[in-house]
This record gives sequence, C-alpha cells and structure tokens, in this order.
Amino acid sequence: MATTAVLEFMQKTGTDTVLKQQLEGLLETGDGDISSAAELDANESAALTERAPRVTEFATEQGFSFTSDELITVVESFQQLQAGDISTEVFAQTVGLSSGKAVQSGTKTSFQRVADYLCKTYLGIERR
Repeated sequence: MATTAVLEFMQKTGTDTVLKQQLEGLLETGDGDISSAAELDANESAALTERAPRVTEFATEQGFSFTSDELITVVESFQQLQAGDISTEVFAQTVGLSSGKAVQSGTKTSFQRVADYLCKTYLGIERR
C-alpha cells in the first residue's frame, strides 16, 4: 500500500540528516523531521499539504513512490490523531496499517505484526 511508502518516507526524516535538511528547505518551515506524530507540527503539516506535489516529486527522487493524495491523507490523519478527533485504531485503518480482518485469538498475521510495529514506531502506542 502506498500510504506505507509515505510513512517510510516520513520515518526516514528522523534518521537521515541530509533528507531532513532538504525537506526543511522544501517546506520552508519546521526542522524537516516529520518522523512521528510528535515531530510533525502544525506548520509542517500545512506546508506538506500545500506543497504536496513538490514533496511527492522530492520523495520519488529519494526512492519512495506515493501520490500527493496519499501524502495528504496521511498528514490529515496525523492531524486528526493529534487533535484527538480519531482513535489510534481509526488512524491505523486510514493509513493502511490494519487489514480489518478478524483473526483467531492468539494468532497474528504478518500484516498485523507490521501494523503493531508501525503503530509503536510512529505513534508510540502498543496495539493489543
């Protein structure tokens, strides 16, 4: 799912100094670190939305493939989560971290394990 590519791009800004600096210049606000809900501030969210086509093109040059609409969906989901307008479960479903399929008790699919990992990494929460 391409929203996963958006999340991977966002996470990389927390560890790649050059990418972070280039994104900061592109956004013209913030510090370029958009790696988590805690790091993504309101000004960066607005800039990502306003400059979505440019950010998407930049991300493509860095090896990430997603559309402007997918970027905007993820950014808006982060904003709604930060504001408390949606639950972590709704956030996970919106950005494609949950398959929505029921699983037998005690058994997790590899997709659910990845969703758990991404929720913990990006949101600092543990899914049960």
